[in-house]
Amino acid sequence: MRVPLLRRLATLATTLGLTSLGLLGAGAAPAQAAISDCPAGYFCAWKTDDGTGTMFKTKTNVATLGAWDNTFRAVVNRTSKFACLHDEPDYGPSASIWAPDPAGTEWGYAHGDPSSVSFVATERECWYPSYPGWYAPTAPEAAGFGDLNADLRADVLVRDKAGRLWFLPGDNTGQLVGRGGWNAMNALVRHGDFTGDGREDVIARKASTGELWLYPGAGTGGLTTPRLIGRGGWNAMSSLTAYGDLTGDGRSDLLAVERATGKLWLYPGTGTGYLGARKLIGNGGWNAMNALVGIGDLNSDGRADLIAREKSTGRLWLYPGRSGYLGPRELIGRGGWNVMDTLLGLGDVTGDGRADLVTTTTSSYVGEGCRGVGCLLVYEGRGTGTLYPGVVVGDDWHGLNGFF
Repeated sequence: MRVPLLRRLATLATTLGLTSLGLLGAGAAPAQAAISDCPAGYFCAWKTDDGTGTMFKTKTNVATLGAWDNTFRAVVNRTSKFACLHDEPDYGPSASIWAPDPAGTEWGYAHGDPSSVSFVATERECWYPSYPGWYAPTAPEAAGFGDLNADLRADVLVRDKAGRLWFLPGDNTGQLVGRGGWNAMNALVRHGDFTGDGREDVIARKASTGELWLYPGAGTGGLTTPRLIGRGGWNAMSSLTAYGDLTGDGRSDLLAVERATGKLWLYPGTGTGYLGARKLIGNGGWNAMNALVGIGDLNSDGRADLIAREKSTGRLWLYPGRSGYLGPRELIGRGGWNVMDTLLGLGDVTGDGRADLVTTTTSSYVGEGCRGVGCLLVYEGRGTGTLYPGVVVGDDWHGLNGFF
């Protein structure tokens, strides 16, 4: 059975803990003739519960509603964006959300007292900025690993649900570096310089074709013209991990787990932007892991290491890097790591010269200072291959579509 739009919005609000605020319209009534008067591409509202009488319409932001202030009762959103109905003028923080419905087939009652209207690309933006807050202090040596703009701060790339890409340089600001289309990729990884120009790059896999694309870093946080480095077949891999330098030749390498066999393959970087002939470094069993992270040098032996999360147990394993292969694994997390949604290796995020682990959480997470979806934690590396307990450093990492 198809779930009505209003119920879907109510379910989202429950997930975010917002139902007590009465932010969502509900209880759609049978359509009246006047509802169909709303033109395509507009948001419309009426002062009556049944959508009759004088109609308000707009397709642009309205900071103050004038005679329509606090009067919306029936509403329909025929735009291609989310409509935010703010309880205060000038787009105050409290808002109900109406999803895009260009056909105008779903409408309902406006709860609250709207005083302004805005249109945004994603649901998140009715309450929060387009990107989450991210801060990292200057590190002794960050450039080339987790540092896209070479300012010695670990930074993050964030993809939103509209398919845009945001660069977070580590000073609590953000920059739009991809205007759309990134949702076509079902894997996005970064670690180190694949082109040999001293700038960190991004590798992406296209879901529809299994092609592998390299996006060279511009050195500013942005990306330049992509190049095709894998013509197809990469959807046969269940995971891709930009590792850093495993072979010891000073070039960044890529790891991939083969979906059908669970084998782990090393694709060595050539320093030209392309990958060399693959080498088998894991005979099987790697499909038991549901997260692989190129963590950098976690044990201070001068080689980049790999962290893997075991799906069935939630345990965390360290695979120390050797020259072209991985050493015997070491248990560094006894369980509970499945409450983490994303595991990120960003190099040194605390400024002490040691590699750290960053995570975002699922709805199952309960911790001091934050619980549920969207908590951001930093696990500081000890320099011995182990981690200090995680510390919550953010709570607005939700309503997005991936971090790397």
